[in-house]
Amino acid sequence: MSSHGIKDEVAIVGMSCLPFGEHFDKSLDDLLLEASNLCYESAGIAKADVDAYWLGVAASGVSGMTLARPLKLDNKPVTRVENFCATGSEALRQAAYAVASGAYDVAMAVGGEKVKDSGYQGLPPSWPPNDGTGRSLTAAAMYSLIVPAYAKKYGIDPDELKDCLARISWKNHHNGARNPLAQFRKEVAKEVICQAPLIAGPLGVFDCAGVGDGAAAAIVVRAEDAARYTDKPLYIKALSFVAGTGAGNLDPDYDYTTFPEVVSCARDAYSQAGVTDPRKQIAMAEVHDCFTPTELILTEDLGFAERGMGWKEIVSGTFDLEGELPVNPDGGLKSFGHPIGASGLRMHYENWLQLRGEAPPERRITTDKKLGLVHNLGGYPGEMVSFVSILGPELG
Repeated sequence: MSSHGIKDEVAIVGMSCLPFGEHFDKSLDDLLLEASNLCYESAGIAKADVDAYWLGVAASGVSGMTLARPLKLDNKPVTRVENFCATGSEALRQAAYAVASGAYDVAMAVGGEKVKDSGYQGLPPSWPPNDGTGRSLTAAAMYSLIVPAYAKKYGIDPDELKDCLARISWKNHHNGARNPLAQFRKEVAKEVICQAPLIAGPLGVFDCAGVGDGAAAAIVVRAEDAARYTDKPLYIKALSFVAGTGAGNLDPDYDYTTFPEVVSCARDAYSQAGVTDPRKQIAMAEVHDCFTPTELILTEDLGFAERGMGWKEIVSGTFDLEGELPVNPDGGLKSFGHPIGASGLRMHYENWLQLRGEAPPERRITTDKKLGLVHNLGGYPGEMVSFVSILGPELG
C-alpha cells in the first residue's frame, strides 16, 4: 500500500470537544451547535469564514442537513460521512484533503451522536438482506475471541492475561478520573474490575467502552495560513485509512491475534510521516479501546511492542500516563465514552491539548518527543476499517 500523503500541508487551527455522557437534556442539534460554536471560538473565526463542512454521524442523521439545519448554514456545502466507529476521523480526513487540494481555504469537521434517550443502546445495525451466512454475534462477543486466541498463541496463563486486561481498564479509568470531559470520572480498583459481571466470554463490564452522547469538531486550513488563526497549530503529518474486505471470518488462517487492516494502515501512516521507530518517536497515542483486548492487540499492531509482548509492556506500565509511551491519556473510549460519530475527533482533541501543552497538569504528559498518534477503527476482528493519523506542533 502506498499514499503520497499531505505531510505539513494542512494544519488544525481550532478544536472543541464536549463532555461525553448521558445528555438527556440536549438534542443532537444542541450538541452539534455547541461543539461548532466552541470550535469557531477556538480558531477565532466566524461561522461564515468556513467554506465547507464534513459531518460524521453513524446513526443520528442521514444527510448534510443534519448539521446545516441547527447551524443555519446558508448555501454551504455540508457532506455527511459514515465509516462505522471511525466516522469522526473520516470527517476530518475528508476536510483535510479538501483543503490540501486547494478546493477550499477553511474546512470544518464535526462529529456527533445522540443515542442515550432514543430507545436503544449502542450503534443500531441496519444491514441489508444477505444470504444468512453473515456474523450474528455482538461486538463484545466478537472481541472476546481475542482473549483465548492470544493466550493460546503465546502460551500465557489465563489469569495473567486477565490481570493484563484489568490493568488496561484500570489505567484508562485512572486517566479518565482526571479528565473533566470524560463520561466515567472515577478510578476503579483492579479487584473490582476482575470481579465485575461477565458480558461475553471472559469480558466483564469494565472491559467494555461506555455508550454516551457527545460531539467534537476541528477546523483545518493550509499550513501556510495557520498563523492567521493561532500561534500553536497542529500540523497533519499523516492520514491513512484502510477498509478491509471482511474476509477474516472466512479465512481459516485468521487467528484473532492481530488486525491486518491496522497493520497496513499504520505502515502507510508511518511512511507518510517519516516515522521509523514509533516506540521512540511517538509522544502519545489515542487508540480505539472499544474493549480491553483491542488495546492489547493495538499495542503490537501499531509497533509499540513486539509480538506476544504487549501484555508484559502493559503490566509493567509502559503505556501509563507516566510511562514511556502514554496510551489514552484522556481515558480512551473505556472511560471517556463512545458517541460513535464523535470519537475520532475526540481522540484528535486530546492530541490538540497535549501537544500544545494545554492538558490539565494532573494528566499532562512530559516528553521531548513531538509526534502524537490517533488510531480509530470500526467493525470487528476479521471485518474492519482502520484509520491512523500522526500530528505534530512543528513543521518538518
